[in-house]
Formats: sequence, structure tokens, C-alpha cells
Amino acid sequence: MKSFSLVARIEAIRLFLAYASFMGFMVYQMDVKSAFLYGKIEEEVYVCQPLGFEDLDNPDKVYKVVKALYGLHQALRAWYETLAKYLLDNGFHKGKIDQTLFIKKQKGDILLVQVYVDDIIFVFTKKELCIEFEKLMHDKFQMSLMGELTFFLVCACAKFQVTPKVSHSHAVKRTFRYLKGQSKLGLWYPRNSPFDLVAYSDSDYARASLDRKSTTGGCQFLRCRLISWQCKKQIVVATSSTEAEYVAAASCCG
Repeated sequence: MKSFSLVARIEAIRLFLAYASFMGFMVYQMDVKSAFLYGKIEEEVYVCQPLGFEDLDNPDKVYKVVKALYGLHQALRAWYETLAKYLLDNGFHKGKIDQTLFIKKQKGDILLVQVYVDDIIFVFTKKELCIEFEKLMHDKFQMSLMGELTFFLVCACAKFQVTPKVSHSHAVKRTFRYLKGQSKLGLWYPRNSPFDLVAYSDSDYARASLDRKSTTGGCQFLRCRLISWQCKKQIVVATSSTEAEYVAAASCCG
């Protein structure tokens, strides 16, 4: 059973936003409504007759699933393959490293599309490419949200709007109170900064009291733009601080 699906890493999204800020692009966002239902599965899957859809003449029969359902293991993969095929058939090509990045070039202009399950962000160098892409998506899918990436937090909470609870309302209010009080904290991606890669790596030595393993720490910048960071225990027991530093440097390079 094929259930694995490509999903954009958070580092890829930060890199996408960093590049957009460097180029001065406005980032747009769209959301596909009931995305998983567009995917078609290859395996044979059967479900019991759901309440309200029983066949009174054949109560012992089951339904054969043709399209993916939410909660089905194959749903994510089926949706990705459906979207990827649709974009590839309409002039896009995948990124060589990031398979969730789709690129379309047209007479010197470019449209970049980053996919995270059913949430899509994109940038462009020509307005006509944006209009064409919006029409392309509307022709195939139902879109529940489309516009500038301004209210990303609201979009992240939108999945709870169908069955909202009091706890969801409290969580949103608490989040907005935090953002209001800490408006100067965050990841800043300035436009007027070079785009060269700078990485830092460090480690302690035998700090873990139980197994005497060292801890690796590191972060990667595109000059002033923080893209990724990590902190984890090393898998080997270093015999010196120098060896611990070498292990840390090797893990960052890998």
C-alpha cells in the first residue's frame, strides 16, 4: 500500500519566504476546499454503509471507495499526485531538490508555487501569470480562500471553523494577545540584505549525565535571514571536545 506523500519541510517554506523578500515579491496564498476528495486511490478499499446512506435492499453490502476520504492512509498521497499531475500537464515543472515546489517560466517571467498539503503559496514576476494560475486552479478545484499572505494565522485556524468550540476561540484570543504584546519578536527577512549562505555549528562535550554524549547545535542563515536550526544529542560518544566538534560539523554538512 502506497501511503507516503511528499510534504514541504518548514525550512523549504522559510526559504521560499526569504527568497520572496529578497526579490521584493508579494506572497499570495490559496486554500483548496475538501482537497483530499479530489484524489483517486489505486488500491481496493471498502467501507461500511454510512448512516443516512444505507441501501435497504442490500443491507449486508459494503461500498467500494473510488476517491480518497479524510482519514484514509492513501488520501494525502492521492491528493498530491492529482495536484502534481494537473500542474505538470499545464506547463509547470518540479524543483530539482524540492518536489513540492512547482515552477512555470514564460518569456523571461516566472511563477513559483509552494505546496503544503492543501495550502498553496505562490509568487510571480508578472500579474498575468497570477491571473492564469488562479483561473487554472478554479477550473479544477473549489477554492475556499485566495489572496495576499497577510492573515496566515487566521488561515491556520480556519480548519476549525466547521465545528468550532469554545476552546478554539480561547486559543485564538490567547494567540492574538501574545502577538500584540510581542510584536517585535519573530523571524525577520529584510529585503536589502545579500543572499549568501552562512552556517554556524557548535557542541558541548559529554554534557549528558546518563550516557556522557555530547549535544550538537547549529543554525543556517541567508545572511540576515534565519532559515533552519537544530539541537540534538549526538549518536556517538565523543572522546574529546575536538571530536565532538567534528561530529557537530559533519552533521550540519549532512
